[in-house]
Amino acid sequence: MESRGRESNYAWLRAVTALALITISAVGMYGVVVALKPVGMEFGASRAVASVPYAATMLGFGFGGLLMGRWADRKGVFPPSILGVVALPLGFLAASQAQAIWQFAAAQGLLIGLLGASAFFAPLIADTTHWFDRRRGRAVALVISGTYLAGAVWPPIVQHFIDAVGWRQTYLGLGLFCFATMTPLCLVLRPRLPATTATGTGGLDHGPRRLPDPGILQGLLCCAGIGCCVAMSMPQVHIVPLVTDLGHAAQRGAEMLSLMLGCGIISRLGSGWISERIGGLDTLLLGSALQALALILFMGVDGLTALYVMSALFGLSQGGIVPSYTLIVRRFFPESEAGRRIAAVLLATMAGMALGGWLAGLIYDLTGSYRWAFINAVAFNILNMAIAAWLRLRAGRPQPMPV
Repeated sequence: MESRGRESNYAWLRAVTALALITISAVGMYGVVVALKPVGMEFGASRAVASVPYAATMLGFGFGGLLMGRWADRKGVFPPSILGVVALPLGFLAASQAQAIWQFAAAQGLLIGLLGASAFFAPLIADTTHWFDRRRGRAVALVISGTYLAGAVWPPIVQHFIDAVGWRQTYLGLGLFCFATMTPLCLVLRPRLPATTATGTGGLDHGPRRLPDPGILQGLLCCAGIGCCVAMSMPQVHIVPLVTDLGHAAQRGAEMLSLMLGCGIISRLGSGWISERIGGLDTLLLGSALQALALILFMGVDGLTALYVMSALFGLSQGGIVPSYTLIVRRFFPESEAGRRIAAVLLATMAGMALGGWLAGLIYDLTGSYRWAFINAVAFNILNMAIAAWLRLRAGRPQPMPV
């Protein structure tokens, strides 16, 4: 085995480095969630308008991933990562100086999302698939867990500093921290996969070849990504304001978000092991069904202990959904298209998170309650399940990775 080839120690070092970079850069997604209420109050914004900066971040994150994925396919992941490590801190600096909600949303969407965090998500996930064959499911699950590890770590920290020094000073500190920690990590990613191992074993695999053509298949996967993430965003984006509306402290809501995403790490890592045995489509269908059940149960609780329990159960239910799309793409599309295909599906998931966060805020403004927002989430989840089930029936029996 080459020292820098597939399945090598260096491949795992890259995976761990990618995990760290995604974990740090994802503070831009979770910081805006924790700051949603204080920022909205300072600018006199409704709950729906206060959700726009989060939506802008996720849309920028998704579209940026598509651009960065194409760039990384041509030049490797090092150049996009350098751009990201500059743009992300500048985004926090600009957001901290915002004098209107639209300025805050622009900094979140353009600098933190489009040019910053996007450089460390889709490109690093696609890059990881090139460095692994037999253990691809586990490696992808590890790297993509960075978003959930960020969700477990960052909300209580950000909430603490917002309570102590305000959201503006907190954002300044986050920018400095990101620049100082991410710059040396990016240097690990400079080497590229040796040309002799670059083609790997990936390739087009349509099973019994009853699946639609690649364009339609890509579209269906994107629709599935929107459906699952509109549903997923309801508790993730609005857990803090939901908890405060029920009369509990904001810090409890931040802890619940941390617990939810911490349990999501367990689910995500477990799904990587499962997917190597039952395939990406079955893993997607399993995760989608569990998420729908958790959303339904979430609607019936309001006590503090019950909310903690449901936050944990929700995290355990849905962590394996998004990694499944990466493995599905690698099964049914050529390896040479991995970067753009994976980025396109991840863009759809980000769009779903953005749409879901905004829709939940809008429904709350119209009804004064989050109950109908949960019902809306369940409906979108059913759409995801229907697409996954149809593709599963058309694809035939999955082909597990050798161990």
